[in-house]
Amino acid sequence: MTWDWQYTGEIIPDLLSGLRYTVIATLAGYVIAVVLGLVWTLLRRTPSRVFNQVVRWITEFIRSTPLIPQLYFVFFVLPAWGITIGSLTAGIITLGIHYSTYTAEVYRAGIADVPKGQWEACTALNLPKSRVWLDVILPQAIRRVIPTLGNYLIAMFKDSPMLLAINVAELLFSAYKVGAQSLQFLEPITLVGLLFVVVSVISSILVRRLERRYATT
Repeated sequence: MTWDWQYTGEIIPDLLSGLRYTVIATLAGYVIAVVLGLVWTLLRRTPSRVFNQVVRWITEFIRSTPLIPQLYFVFFVLPAWGITIGSLTAGIITLGIHYSTYTAEVYRAGIADVPKGQWEACTALNLPKSRVWLDVILPQAIRRVIPTLGNYLIAMFKDSPMLLAINVAELLFSAYKVGAQSLQFLEPITLVGLLFVVVSVISSILVRRLERRYATT
């Protein structure tokens, strides 16, 4: 089996198109994950013990369930209840919700790491709760967890091939499609691996730069 350079050049546009959908799904899902994760965390801090436990069990259930069954549920089961979602949208929503349970734990750790004196100072100044969270606690907590949040972005990117299960035209789907048409899988699958490595390395470099930037502020 030899490498076909001409075939490689012919399939690159199709793979780049698949990479575009992979990046779209990853970034959109990540936005959902970081926002919803913060919502989960704040809901866990409500005074109601019952509400706190309900939120905790919901997030634990989502985090403990594999991503593939969740994708199937959103794409194949919800239509039976009258909720029909396109494959890309279903993938984005599922990735976002799934990873929001992980980012919620990251936020929780970041908030717990804020020095106790910060809370005491806010109490002494009689600051409104909105100002305490928006101006004091969250800026410190989020700055502390940026590296971990960045790692989850990379992890989500590497999990995006699972969207193949619901026919999202992402990178691996595109590679399989062109490989099946020509019965040549060496080039497309190898290129998929290389593209994932390149994008992951670039993302890791950006995350490290953010970490150094905020570590000095």
